[in-house]
Amino acid sequence: MFIDYTKIFIKAGDGGNGAVAFRREKYVPKGGPAGGNGGRGGNVIFIADQNLNTLLDFRYKKHYNAENGQPGGSSLKDGRNGKDIYIKVPVGTIIKDAQTEELIFDLDENGKEFIAAKGGKGGKGNANFATPTNQTPRFAENGKPGEEREIILELKLIADVGLVGFPNAGKSTLISTISEAKPKIADYPFTTLEPNLGIVRYKDYKSFTVADIPGIIEGAHQGKGLGLKFLRHIERTKILLIMIDATSETYQKDFDTLINELNSFSKVLNSKKKLLAFSKADLLDEEKLKKLSKRKIKGYKGKIIIFSSATNFNIPLLLDELWTQINS
Repeated sequence: MFIDYTKIFIKAGDGGNGAVAFRREKYVPKGGPAGGNGGRGGNVIFIADQNLNTLLDFRYKKHYNAENGQPGGSSLKDGRNGKDIYIKVPVGTIIKDAQTEELIFDLDENGKEFIAAKGGKGGKGNANFATPTNQTPRFAENGKPGEEREIILELKLIADVGLVGFPNAGKSTLISTISEAKPKIADYPFTTLEPNLGIVRYKDYKSFTVADIPGIIEGAHQGKGLGLKFLRHIERTKILLIMIDATSETYQKDFDTLINELNSFSKVLNSKKKLLAFSKADLLDEEKLKKLSKRKIKGYKGKIIIFSSATNFNIPLLLDELWTQINS
């Protein structure tokens, strides 16, 4: 199951209390203060792991607590620090404050770490408070409480190319053709119910990644269909491949609707580089294919690729153009 959004509560460990103790050795009639310091509380640390691709684990566990620091002991013995807790999340996970939804940190690289809640400082033992005028202090510091907070974990896939189109535009067929991804493919709307990520092996051992999201319909940015839930996954892409079914009779309207939904959802998507492509070219006869090749789309000035995943028609040309734009 693909889960890309969750709320959890994290609590760092409290610091251990400092100790009040005195030397009790034989032949030392007036032993001085010997209370040790409390240990630091454990931190809550997030780490990005490329082997994970969903936040599913957080659906069942909502509270994460690091270990408390141990109290100080006698004979100047310091308490043990509390163990840090490491929480693995997929690369591309962002951490937000649950109250303000303000971005706290972006775990966008494999192995990247972030201390989301710091453990409390251990309290000082009474040995630290001895002075010439108070040689036997009978007090110590309490440990400080560890940080605690409710946070949002939100996964945004990291890909070079994001596929955008209406349901049945052929996005899943394309990603299965150019990569090893095996999405469900069927002849009905919303076959794709969750994002798919594929790695495209290009020329001379080069590669790039492609993200396929569920089809977008008009009103997606207002919550209609599945598009709104998954549009966040193409915010990180370098280029958007706008796919329109070549058999459609409303090319301009289709393009305008898709662009409007992208722009309405996010200014980030509005600023992305875009490549327009017509899919399912194998369903057109030669005359219609020739007319389509001369078709102009208002609001778009870039190159237009006409291709077919079923017959591999112009797939190499499409990959060449994507590679060029990714690296431009």
